[in-house]
Amino acid sequence: MGNKFLALRKSEVAKVAPDRAALMGKLGQYTADMKEIWEADERWLRILFGEPYEARFQSEGTGSAVHVYDRNGDEILTYTAGVGWHEKESKAETEVHGALKAAYYDAYHAARQEINSGMEVQGGFDARA
Repeated sequence: MGNKFLALRKSEVAKVAPDRAALMGKLGQYTADMKEIWEADERWLRILFGEPYEARFQSEGTGSAVHVYDRNGDEILTYTAGVGWHEKESKAETEVHGALKAAYYDAYHAARQEINSGMEVQGGFDARA
């Protein structure tokens, strides 16, 4: 895949991607009060992130984390104190990636077949021989 195709794919995926930078910024505003955010309930986090996003606080296990979900229930961001932000691809983004990869593969495969069929017989002889 060439750079132009990769740039096209990136721009098309960006059209369906949530604004993760804005979500990270909203939480980042409150880093000084992080302990209060970790202790907040789900309603407070929903107010912080706004609709259509939902944030859930997890405190069980080895550490605490905030998980952010989009309107479809896909987890799109996770924040943990030890790691920081981790982005996760939504179903919509995965579908766009898949559709563009399939279109690219189909075009590549068709062009390859055309090249191979044109090489088999050129001027009455086998060009591969």
